Amino acid sequence: MKIKNLILSLVLLVGLASFAQNKDDMKIIKAAEEAKAEMLKSNPEIQSYFDSAKVYAIFPNVGKGAMIIGAASGNGVVYERGVLVGMADLKQLDIGAQIGGEGYSEIIFMNTDVSVQNFMDNDLELTSQVSAIALQKDATINGAYDDGVAVFTLTKGGLMAEVSVGGQKFRYSPINQ
Repeated sequence: MKIKNLILSLVLLVGLASFAQNKDDMKIIKAAEEAKAEMLKSNPEIQSYFDSAKVYAIFPNVGKGAMIIGAASGNGVVYERGVLVGMADLKQLDIGAQIGGEGYSEIIFMNTDVSVQNFMDNDLELTSQVSAIALQKDATINGAYDDGVAVFTLTKGGLMAEVSVGGQKFRYSPINQ
């Protein structure tokens, strides 16, 4: 009887732990869907990137703050050919003439095997040389892939003044199915 109760307790504990993780992930997934809809509403031309990318990552809520040294972070969702395959987080560090804070959504599109593999292996780093294109309503998107990566952002709020250099680093975690 004691073994049966112990096994039942362990199963329940593991189930609750995985439920908690899934609950947090579900919030991020829902926020990513909303961010995608907002980006498409802001500029429908971005649909071609969703259609052609091998993999894309949506970071619905990235927060950034700076006073000379700046930092940003956010959690996101990773899709391969439109199918959910994992979760990711983003960390950014930069330095320069900057002050303020802002919140934004960011989508990173990857269209080459090398860029996808680098992302999945946690080796993708975006430097200041890769420019993020700020989405604006009905503006023509002149963005092209740079080494298999294209980045788009949509500001949610805040006030930021900056001239800085830095980079973003990503960590990918596949969803266990």
